[in-house]
Amino acid sequence: MRLLRFVLLRLAGVVIVLLVVTAATYVIFFLLPANPAQSSCGKPCTPEHLALAKRFLGLDRPWYVQYGDYLRGIVAGRTFGSGGGAIDCAAPCFGYSFLRSTPVTELIVARLPVTASIAVGAAVLWLLAGVAAGTVAAIRRGRAADRVVMAAAIAGVSAPAYLVGLLAILLFGFGLGWLPTGGYQPLTEDPAGWFVHLILPWCALAIISAAVYARLTRSELLDQLGQDHIRTARAKGLREPAVIVRHGLRNALIPVVTVFGLDLGSLLGGAVITERVFSMQGMGALLVDSIGALDLQVVVGVTLFSAFLITIANLVVDIVYGLLDPRVQLG
Repeated sequence: MRLLRFVLLRLAGVVIVLLVVTAATYVIFFLLPANPAQSSCGKPCTPEHLALAKRFLGLDRPWYVQYGDYLRGIVAGRTFGSGGGAIDCAAPCFGYSFLRSTPVTELIVARLPVTASIAVGAAVLWLLAGVAAGTVAAIRRGRAADRVVMAAAIAGVSAPAYLVGLLAILLFGFGLGWLPTGGYQPLTEDPAGWFVHLILPWCALAIISAAVYARLTRSELLDQLGQDHIRTARAKGLREPAVIVRHGLRNALIPVVTVFGLDLGSLLGGAVITERVFSMQGMGALLVDSIGALDLQVVVGVTLFSAFLITIANLVVDIVYGLLDPRVQLG
């Protein structure tokens, strides 16, 4: 019951945050000088055609009415225009791209598998590698292994994502010819091709993020190993691996989980640079293309969906807190 109450309260907080983000995003993109009706007007765009486009999009009404229509569209769907030319957008409707003649929700669903494949695979890789490297560095503090891990971590943190990706393509794609240099194969159509095409993006992202996680894990684990409960566990005769894993690493992972949840949520919202470097058409590429084309409906929709993923990631992080540390009370 305590966990259920906590989850319900957090879900209420998620709704409030999303409402605030929705309002801010809507105001920024729909009340600025950029005119969504202009891009849907066609050429030549006469004043009469522009007025028709505004009426069709519902932009001829006060902003608060437009905002209410947008929120209702997310929950119950929405219809653009009237009569025989009306366009239905089923819930959850994040808008309609008149440039692509497609609901924004469909565009997001079509691009999400690409971004999710990159994000989840890279996240698992960098979490395992970073925590393992940081643990080794903490255990071997001041020794050669510690110095090697920290030197690699500094290099990884300093390397730009696009540079790591381009070097990986140059070496393993063009130089050795071991891996494809870009593109995406759906998992349902070609599992082997899906895996091979994602190796370079996974590694490029993991190299950078694993360096951060290695430094964080090392710092937190060293702090935990100096605590009284660690000395008590050793005095009771527990083996050193059990002391490190059960009493040290478990507590050290709490801040790591926080960073991991935020990083994964942000990456699911669109790995812009990685998708561009490896020519993958995910949500990041969709967002960049829509900004360039002033397709504001898509920009707003992708932004809100990304915010939703980040807030859900925060909720999951809070729940995992209670599993890692019983001292953390849920509720």
